[in-house]
Amino acid sequence: VTNKAMVLGGGIAGINAALDLAEMGFKVYLIEKAESIGGHMAQLDKTFPTLDCSICIEGPKMVDVSRHPDIEIISYADILRVDGYVGDFKVKIRKNPRYVVADNCTGCGECRDVCPLEYPNEWDMNMGVRKAISVPFDQAVPLVYTINMDYCIKCYKCVDACGPRRAILFDQKPEEIELEVGAIVIATGFDIYLPTDSQLYGYGRYDNVITALEFERLILAAGPTRGIVMRSSDGKKPHSVAFIQCVGSRDVNKYEWCSGFCCMYALKNAILLKEKYKDDVEVYLLYIDMRTHFKGYEEFYRRARDLGINFIRGKPSQIIEDLETKNLIIRAEDMALGDPIELEAEMVVLCTAAIPKKGSD
Repeated sequence: VTNKAMVLGGGIAGINAALDLAEMGFKVYLIEKAESIGGHMAQLDKTFPTLDCSICIEGPKMVDVSRHPDIEIISYADILRVDGYVGDFKVKIRKNPRYVVADNCTGCGECRDVCPLEYPNEWDMNMGVRKAISVPFDQAVPLVYTINMDYCIKCYKCVDACGPRRAILFDQKPEEIELEVGAIVIATGFDIYLPTDSQLYGYGRYDNVITALEFERLILAAGPTRGIVMRSSDGKKPHSVAFIQCVGSRDVNKYEWCSGFCCMYALKNAILLKEKYKDDVEVYLLYIDMRTHFKGYEEFYRRARDLGINFIRGKPSQIIEDLETKNLIIRAEDMALGDPIELEAEMVVLCTAAIPKKGSD
């Protein structure tokens, strides 16, 4: 039996698990598939129900993990094979090439500044761009740059900018390592359902229908629009926004479960939008049930109602785009009145289901 442990997934759950294990005396390997630890929490603007800055809470924990003497972060890596049994696991890992030598990279960003190529930044839900050599976000841990060879033209400007540090290594190869650990914690998190396979709400077809995570990146001051909520069709601020709950979840034809936090993140985003633009924006929230069953949640719900957000109990049956204005016509039933309704919004935000992380099985 060894006193070494492995945590798979570097989101907030994995970070806390690694810190707890390390404080108990274990040597911990924190394995993350992405370039940086942080997970979904690092993408958010605020957290509910306190509306505290998300990265302000998680950022110090990310730094604590990177500085802890008993935690080793292995990011940008894949698990190839796990053999053994409880107390004696052998795990084969592939460390993918960043084409940057981690020990030589200081995270200064001079290579990024001279890089001429840009590509869509997945961290910004592809609404923003990043350079061919870059980090996904400024607070990345580890702060080591990565070259995307699908876009790099090998102009060698980054090599010149890096200078005597010699961190750029274009012929870097994948590295396979094998670790022996006594316990493995699975903290691979979740993915967000993208309703591209559904014609009901027009996601992917209508310019101004977005997901809640895309909205998070828009309203975030460090996001692609510097916190300005704007429509992709014309770049203008919407004066009416409708949030639609339970998209994909609680659906026998898609995912039968309740994801558990959609009500709260819908309330949070509606509150942030209303507090940011006040009477200059009309906010609608269409829901099946409002599930606010943890500490401070019901008070948060009442706060949203006091701000003048329009709550409509009913799930939309159809969304139609006005071809001229690109506004969205939402058809639904107001279950409180028992009557069909039709409302027009300049933007629709879909609060989509949380689904199992791809590859976690």
